[in-house]
Amino acid sequence: MRTRLVLAALVALSTGCVSKGKYEAKTLEAEQLAKGLNDEKGARAAAEEKVKALEAEREALNTRLSTAESRLTSGAAERRGLEEQLAQVKALNDELARNSKQLAQAKAELEKKSSEYENLAQSLKQEISDGKIELSELKGKMTVQLKDKILFASGSARVGKEGEDALRKIADALKTVQGKIIRVEGHTDDVPTGGGQFPTNWELSLARAMAVVRSLQDAGVDPTALSAAGYGQYQPIAPNDSPENRSLNRRIEIVLAPK
Repeated sequence: MRTRLVLAALVALSTGCVSKGKYEAKTLEAEQLAKGLNDEKGARAAAEEKVKALEAEREALNTRLSTAESRLTSGAAERRGLEEQLAQVKALNDELARNSKQLAQAKAELEKKSSEYENLAQSLKQEISDGKIELSELKGKMTVQLKDKILFASGSARVGKEGEDALRKIADALKTVQGKIIRVEGHTDDVPTGGGQFPTNWELSLARAMAVVRSLQDAGVDPTALSAAGYGQYQPIAPNDSPENRSLNRRIEIVLAPK
């Protein structure tokens, strides 16, 4: 642009159409226009650089914003995860508290049963030591098992002196028992009775159970808690294949069970 203006001025001067003063004025004008053009180009370049810088800054801000949003989303998810874990822990704690309560109740019940067991065991310590009586407890049911030989003579349903002494001790312990039924069960071996007073082992086992019930009642046990049952030879605890095993099957069991 500046070059065209200068050439135009020279042409005008050479043709004599323009005076020297006008030529110099035109030249100055051309130089000013050229300078303004350069300034404009510089301003535009500066503006472009500023735009680039602003765009770069915007990109950086967008990146930071995305990172912040990602962290925020991640933080929210993490918080939800923690809240879910806390809810699970609370549920587990509640369940543990319930189980602990049930365990405490079961333990208290067990200790109560054990106390009854210990009372009977202490009362019958000598008889248990001598092997005449066995005491057991399982699932809330306590059983006092007496060998028939300490209670009855062979083939008889009458309680002997040794048996009366043992039953009095048992009765003293049973008087303190609450909330139980006391069932006396008679059992025999498989040897036939031979007829007479007891035609079969059914009659013999029941008669012996009834004799023990009467002895316990006479010793002060509440009769409303007492009952008798005869099982004959049909619930053995050992095979009836030897004198020793048949002796095991001839027994009286006093069973204490919850009402």
